[in-house]
Amino acid sequence: MNAKHFLVVTAVLEAGAGVGLLAAPGVVLWLLFGLEQAAIETLPVARLAGAALVAIGVACWSARADGRSPARVGLLSGVLVYNVAAAALLGWAGAELNMDGIALWPAVVLHAMMMCWCLVLCVARK
Repeated sequence: MNAKHFLVVTAVLEAGAGVGLLAAPGVVLWLLFGLEQAAIETLPVARLAGAALVAIGVACWSARADGRSPARVGLLSGVLVYNVAAAALLGWAGAELNMDGIALWPAVVLHAMMMCWCLVLCVARK
């Protein structure tokens, strides 16, 4: 699959997760980390993360039809860094902090897969 497919998939996944964090951060935190009651200070941080994910989704959606421009390469590089960090941080939360939401390990695997796909695109410059 090409970069257009990757950007569409990323746009849908990240914007969806972002809307979830904006609308119902407690539910997303429960799904990911198993938090029954999130601390009050985590809710604005979760919503801020949600806004950032929506922004990633919008950027990916907007760039889906671009050719091999420097801006698209920059976007793919940024999304690669994001997926590396997301897989590592979520995996750390599960392995070291013993967090155990039902969506945690599927999210780790999903980000690892997206990281690999993005890496292939960055190396191939597609």
